[in-house]
Amino acid sequence: MTNTLKSSYQKAPYKLSGNGPRNISVLKEAFQNIDESLESDIYGNGAIIEDFQTKIAKILGKEEAVFSPSGTMAQQIALRIWADRNDNRRMAYHPLSHLEIHEQDGLKELQQINPILLGTADRLLTIEDIKDLQEPVSSVLLELPQREIGGQLPSFEELEEISQYCKAQGIALHLDGARLWEITPFYEKSAEEICALFDSVYVSFYKGIGAIAGAILAGDADFVQEAKIWKRRYGGDLISLYPYILSADYYFDKRIGEMASYYEAAKKLAERFNACDGVKTVPEVPVSNMFHVRFEKPLAEVETILIGIQDKVGIGITGYLQNKSETVCAFEVSVGDSIMEIPTADLENVFENLKK
Repeated sequence: MTNTLKSSYQKAPYKLSGNGPRNISVLKEAFQNIDESLESDIYGNGAIIEDFQTKIAKILGKEEAVFSPSGTMAQQIALRIWADRNDNRRMAYHPLSHLEIHEQDGLKELQQINPILLGTADRLLTIEDIKDLQEPVSSVLLELPQREIGGQLPSFEELEEISQYCKAQGIALHLDGARLWEITPFYEKSAEEICALFDSVYVSFYKGIGAIAGAILAGDADFVQEAKIWKRRYGGDLISLYPYILSADYYFDKRIGEMASYYEAAKKLAERFNACDGVKTVPEVPVSNMFHVRFEKPLAEVETILIGIQDKVGIGITGYLQNKSETVCAFEVSVGDSIMEIPTADLENVFENLKK
């Protein structure tokens, strides 16, 4: 695949996914009403970082929280703590976990933790997968929603079963909640109610929230104090993190109340894709603001179709296609503010062209 599709997507005035362009305006907007004399955080201390950590810990229903520059850092730290506490360097997660496919084996190389892959790559892991483990593990990581298979989710009842089983077995249960905020409408549960099932929780502030970067790792007080030590060891205590924190706080307050709107818009958008011949979404009915769109055509053919529509209509559908087979390709949609700005007639035009 050439860069033509990406270029076509970037030039389109409107986008199906996201919360708008990721440029300097994101930071400028977050800082527009900040007092210039406000003191920055210093090496993990100060009102800016401490107040935000307390705010998010309360929302998640956890005793304490620590702000981290990245989710990669936060989750490797969490899993190291559980490995130490249980004196066991084995843990378990889905075959398509972010730690397995996007982090260059950081967990294995930096922490010498050996992941066991639960279930198969084409489906959610289940309570039965955990019960079928042939050797003890220190922790189990659940990603909600499971991004690489279209943002699918288990039932809340199964989550409760998993939580109860892990607790009974002395297995720490960690939540990869990068998109936690986006699943609350489907479960009809608060973030606190979901997080109550987990011993530790990571949440992101740049995905559905749209801040520049940053993450929170939350748990009980002892866990977080250990995490702060590991954060220093990882180089995560920059002299100041306030650009990330102020941005995260601003966009959290701006968008946390919009998650139900994003979810409803995603369901309507998926319905339109599914009405096109040779196109289907995974899942068919989204369970969050994200889903995958699969075309039953070769990648090169789909790329040509999408470039034509994007250039003609001015709506960016995607800048990246993933090959699933010789005759199937796919891309991800994650609904945010951007779709709300698209003129109705232009959106209709996209699907009229896709149906041709």
